[in-house]
Amino acid sequence: MSRERPVVVVVDAETPGNVGTIARAMKNFGLTDLKLVDPPELDPDGEAYGFAGHAREDVLPNAEEVTFDEVVETYHTVGCTAITGEDSRRHVRFPFKTPRELAESLRTVDAPTALVFGREGRGLDNAELARLDEVCSIPASADYPVLNLGQAATILCYELRELTVEETQLPDVEHERAAEPDIERFHDYVGAFLESSGYKEVKREKTRRLIRRLVGRAHPTDREIHTLLGVLRRATEQLEHRSELLAEYDEPDRW
Repeated sequence: MSRERPVVVVVDAETPGNVGTIARAMKNFGLTDLKLVDPPELDPDGEAYGFAGHAREDVLPNAEEVTFDEVVETYHTVGCTAITGEDSRRHVRFPFKTPRELAESLRTVDAPTALVFGREGRGLDNAELARLDEVCSIPASADYPVLNLGQAATILCYELRELTVEETQLPDVEHERAAEPDIERFHDYVGAFLESSGYKEVKREKTRRLIRRLVGRAHPTDREIHTLLGVLRRATEQLEHRSELLAEYDEPDRW
């Protein structure tokens, strides 16, 4: 991951706890560089460090106090706001991107980038937003679209994780998916099972296609597909054995 990770800028935060929450979210999602414009006092024994979790060890104590002018002059800036314009006539807050759209857009931006958050009560004002390069807003209920500052930063950091986190604690689901030859063998067994069970021939192809689509969406793991193979193999063998017994029973020369 060679692209430089964004920095996070918090402007005029009123509550130390929100700064700590933002630092923790940054630590969760691979961001390390926190810039503070006119910050509150961050007492090492206070709520900022209490809310920061393991970010108290690096992100928060390494936070740098800067001016808004320095941020604008140094970075490609993204202002985060809950209140947007409805159309181009309200151009200070329009157009805007959602966090997911911003993640796609930043893939193509090879420049130092700053995610800029405003005050808890009123966010970034129009004069500040007018100096920033882009606007980002989190879709929320029209009845109450304003998120807590720490929550908003957490959501945005999460949506940018593919740009900032090289490896998570979760397994690589692509590597867990069963091998294609095993999946095809499963589909062969489905066909054999349908035939052995006496399933109507005119419906077999459609049924096999529906099962293929279902399995294609499910992305079964190696263990799952081998378990299904075992069940189908056993069921098919029993059906074939029963058919052989019935055939022997029906032979006229047997009696």
